[in-house]
Amino acid sequence: MANPCHVRSISLPSRSHPTTLKIQEELYKLRKWEASSTSTLGTIHNGLSGMEELYKCLDDLLSLQSTQQAISHHQHEKWVEELLDESVSLLDVCCNTRDVISQFKENVGDLQSALRRRKGDLCIESSINNYIRSRKKMNKDAKKLLAAMKKMDNKAGASPLLDQNHQLSTVIRVLRDVNAMSISIFQSLVLFLSTPVLKSKPSRWSLVSKFMQKGVVSCEEKHENVEELENIDFALSKISSDRADLETMQIAHKGLGALEVSIEGLDNGLECMFRDLIKTRASLLNIISH
Repeated sequence: MANPCHVRSISLPSRSHPTTLKIQEELYKLRKWEASSTSTLGTIHNGLSGMEELYKCLDDLLSLQSTQQAISHHQHEKWVEELLDESVSLLDVCCNTRDVISQFKENVGDLQSALRRRKGDLCIESSINNYIRSRKKMNKDAKKLLAAMKKMDNKAGASPLLDQNHQLSTVIRVLRDVNAMSISIFQSLVLFLSTPVLKSKPSRWSLVSKFMQKGVVSCEEKHENVEELENIDFALSKISSDRADLETMQIAHKGLGALEVSIEGLDNGLECMFRDLIKTRASLLNIISH
């Protein structure tokens, strides 16, 4: 996977609370995933599952009395405002990504139903056109989200920690690292959604060359990033031009069916992450209001 942002490391004090060490462990797992996986729907779903476990650990950390006291005693400092602003921005990105996924899921389902029923060329052609339009709109929306997340990434952790105490500096680092990993997960998903519609079947190397020129993938061959959508696009182009044989129809059916299941999994993962983001923001607001 082309890493959407630079990999961060977490440097916690040697005598950290067990909950903090658990967070460090979960972050390490996610960074291994970030560095080694490709942007396929399956691997992105694994990343979302890892974030769910990470946020459970973060909730445990924010529930500690020592954490709450450390934050509440410094609630007027700039880093608190930054963390609250980041929580709103992450919620916005999550909501917008869910909207894009939801609309795409609806169009994939409609096209799958049309191909299954085969009620006439006009019906199928209309569904294919709707699917293509949704892909193009998804591409534009995804690029806007990527630009917004790049700004978030650049602003993250702007305030220095100064001479904070052990507990407080550890909590701040953890919160910043969890937010950074959240951005990275969203970037991976949105990068996949920004895959352009392919009108013909390119060779593997021509596809890699095309995406390298646009800066979407690294210098390594990353054709896996688009393969799941590429095969469907090619099959649909043949169906639209009346050049589809039985094998092509089967490719379209199989690809759309798998895509529908994968998108459903992503939608569920995003819903869980949305709830986790809400809970984290609520915990911070409750701490600083006391």
